[in-house]
Amino acid sequence: MTGEHSYRLTTTWTGNRGAGTTGYRDYERAVSVEIAGKPTLLGSADRPFRGDPARWNPEDLLLAALSQCHLLSYLHACVTRGVVVTDYVDEASGVMVLDGRGGGAFREVVLRPRVRVAAASMIDAAIEAHHQAHEWCFIANSVNFEVRIEPVTEAAD
Repeated sequence: MTGEHSYRLTTTWTGNRGAGTTGYRDYERAVSVEIAGKPTLLGSADRPFRGDPARWNPEDLLLAALSQCHLLSYLHACVTRGVVVTDYVDEASGVMVLDGRGGGAFREVVLRPRVRVAAASMIDAAIEAHHQAHEWCFIANSVNFEVRIEPVTEAAD
């Protein structure tokens, strides 16, 4: 498949307490992210940056995008190899390093998918499918830090 795909959304700051950004502590970091036809996503900054810990923050969303992209690419790679996946859970983690000047960057993300396949004879192909999935993942191909995959694969039989 080739071509170009475009994505659109609207992000709205909803944290004005009435005085706008008159001071660092005078506003909430609350946002809403909307895409037509989808539920509104409530976002904020991470707690250390004066955010609401009950809402998704950009760092959560980046980690979720990498995890979900690998999962979906992996399922496709398994289908092409004749591997029947019956269960998949990823315990992903990431490390972001602050630079001391107000910015920072992710250093790495580690995806730890636990995969169950229908038969023991599929395990080798299931493990190989992670390599293909990583090459196919649009999000992993778009970041400038390491995304490691540490899979555990078991058979249902």
